Amino acid sequence: MTSPRLSLMLLLLPTAVVAVDLNVLFLAVPELTADLGASATQQLWITDVYGLVVGVLAIVAGAVGDRVGRRRLLLIGCAGFLVASVLAAYATTPESLLLARVLQGVAGATLMPSTLALIGDVFPDDAARARAIGTWATCQFAFASLGPVVGGVLLHWFWWGSVFLLAVPTCAVVLVLGRRLLPESRPADRAPRVDMLSAGLLMAALLALFTAVKACIPGSATPVPSAAVAVAVVVAAGVAFVRRQGRLAVPFLDLDLLRERVIVVSVTSLTLVAVVLAGTGFWVTQYLQSVVGLSPLAAAVVFMPMGLGIGAGSYAAPLLARRVDPDVLIPAGLVVAALGALLQLTVSADSAPGYAPMVVAITLTAFGCGPLFAFGTHRVVSSAPPAAAGRAAALAETSNHLGSSLGFAAVGSLATAVFALSLRPLASGLDVGAETVTMAQTRVFAEGSPQRDAVLDAIAVAGTEALHAVGLGTAVLLLCCAALNVRRRMPRRASASPVVSRP
Repeated sequence: MTSPRLSLMLLLLPTAVVAVDLNVLFLAVPELTADLGASATQQLWITDVYGLVVGVLAIVAGAVGDRVGRRRLLLIGCAGFLVASVLAAYATTPESLLLARVLQGVAGATLMPSTLALIGDVFPDDAARARAIGTWATCQFAFASLGPVVGGVLLHWFWWGSVFLLAVPTCAVVLVLGRRLLPESRPADRAPRVDMLSAGLLMAALLALFTAVKACIPGSATPVPSAAVAVAVVVAAGVAFVRRQGRLAVPFLDLDLLRERVIVVSVTSLTLVAVVLAGTGFWVTQYLQSVVGLSPLAAAVVFMPMGLGIGAGSYAAPLLARRVDPDVLIPAGLVVAALGALLQLTVSADSAPGYAPMVVAITLTAFGCGPLFAFGTHRVVSSAPPAAAGRAAALAETSNHLGSSLGFAAVGSLATAVFALSLRPLASGLDVGAETVTMAQTRVFAEGSPQRDAVLDAIAVAGTEALHAVGLGTAVLLLCCAALNVRRRMPRRASASPVVSRP
């Protein structure tokens, strides 16, 4: 008879792979940008399209697994993720890497709901199942936080494509042992068909939204008329999606759950905090390498306190909740996170070392978000009717993925726009469009300008000003998030052991 613990360990492997790949590119972006010649807009799409696809298609994949079998879908997803990872590792153009990231997202979307559903089959006992789900959620959080560190270590020894190859042996192990250690399962009643039109409308709205956001980058290749069309698509597809959910007997997303204020506030807060952490992590890692000049490995070590801060905050929150009401703890933590974000304004391109205040800033920001991660998903699930608990959990999980992708798009676009606008008057001899820091530096060296040192100093100043803009913008989002949580009360039953939500 198969050991449930072995089955759980096997299920944690694809969970870790999907989580790591959300952030593993942070430290690889400068190197792949220089190698592939990706523009700022392409760079952002390569980074955020993966989470966008996973967030939308995870809902579809859960229903597909109910129809074809959860284990079968998990094995198909692992095979697809393995192939897509190899394609990403050996991509030769920005377009081919973007396509590989999309394929990774499609495959990754099948893994998350399959692993969670199989845990329910492996652990029929309620208490054991709760512990297993807690381990599963913690694995997501831990490996998402460690993604940039893993990338930095691999980049120290190998080329940028190696960050994707970590998935190859992991998925291979699942493919070899999956049939032996995992049961096949599907509901007794055949699952309803997935409304693919709803999925298409949601994907169209989100893609158009991200296109419109990226069009705000100075010098973006997206024409103004195209950006206007993207905004119109967002509105039209969004309205059509909402209306369709109201007409379906089994909606793609159960929007009735959003009538409960606790769920609305919690989902909105989880999304905003995911925006903050993903966007901050994206630009900070670029700053550490391209402006401060750290190697990928050194940047990974410097960035590590952000992941440790999330862990410490999430671990301390249940302990503090014994003395402090979580209704107070969550907004207080978000205020601490906002103060940490504001500390980024003290970073100076002339200070030595310039990144010391930044390390304190990102650690405080991460720590302050801990209480929300500790109680967020549990609040969503506990506030929903028992029959809708699964749909509520899917809503929270989707908000995490989409929030991270939106963070790459919105915060990354803000930083890139400020960088470009700040660099133009400082380096008048350099024709700056929608460039990344790495691209601007590469061109200065290639052109051999006699004022190279002055231009590089200007690039460092512009990068620091972009970092300040990120700190100020994310602080505003965190304060808004804190205000959302001030007036709501947590249901008594939510004081049970929380399920940690992945950032």
